[in-house]
Amino acid sequence: MLSRRKSHNWKLLKGQPLTELDKKILYMQDHGHLVPTRELIKTPEQIEGIRRSGVVNTGVLDLVAQEIKEGMTTAAIDKLVYDYTMDHGALPAPLNYEGFPKSVCTSINEVVCHGIPSEHEILRDGDIINVDVSTILDGYYSDASRMFMIGNVSPEKRRLVEVTKECLEIGREAAKPFGFVGDIGHAIQKHAEKNGYSVVRDLCGHGVGLAFHEEPEVCHSGRKGTGMLLVPGMVFTIEPMINMGTWHVFIDEADGWTVVTEDELPSAQWEHTFVMTETGLEVLTH
Repeated sequence: MLSRRKSHNWKLLKGQPLTELDKKILYMQDHGHLVPTRELIKTPEQIEGIRRSGVVNTGVLDLVAQEIKEGMTTAAIDKLVYDYTMDHGALPAPLNYEGFPKSVCTSINEVVCHGIPSEHEILRDGDIINVDVSTILDGYYSDASRMFMIGNVSPEKRRLVEVTKECLEIGREAAKPFGFVGDIGHAIQKHAEKNGYSVVRDLCGHGVGLAFHEEPEVCHSGRKGTGMLLVPGMVFTIEPMINMGTWHVFIDEADGWTVVTEDELPSAQWEHTFVMTETGLEVLTH
């Protein structure tokens, strides 16, 4: 029998009685499963803070949805995001994050994610674009993205966008309290591949809330019953990147950020931030 390397993430609180939650998590940990650290279980106050951040984040995307149109530059989207966020007492999380120069990621057609807004990039009839918005309010982080279809989008691209949204919903349904992160990826991969698409492997969803990127890593492909145990109070994103062609991608050397499909066929992505509850996932920003 293969021995699994155990990770003793769950620590008991000194001087505190053993709770039912402790017993449940320690049982899973003792049976070789990866469990969260106590810090990944957000307090009710922290969840409320992330929820308030999420209200601003959703408001930004609602504004983009109203304003986005053919002929607009992605720099104009960046300005909308920056101005709305600042006007609501918040900060755009991407700005200067590890050197990222703008307030939002704008990823068109074959760009998978992390596209940098530019005065020279103009939205054209038939484009599909992902706008990925992340907000810091009072130290709490929220993160979501939406796809927008510009003008007369081909049936092939439209279907990709729709199936990708279905993948997010299916991933959400697969995430159950005391299930596993791998359950999410398994469900998403199955649906994407059934529809003739591929799932990007190199980029994943992630924990969020007290920092921009926290554990767990939420991969959008994989096997049921693997990955970290999902415990009520955990906050994380599900953000499947689904490609029309191959799942392989590369990073544009010109800017060191823009992720592009290897075959330059279109890609789509939708993202929500969720909190795990006793009954399943609740959306904090969309």
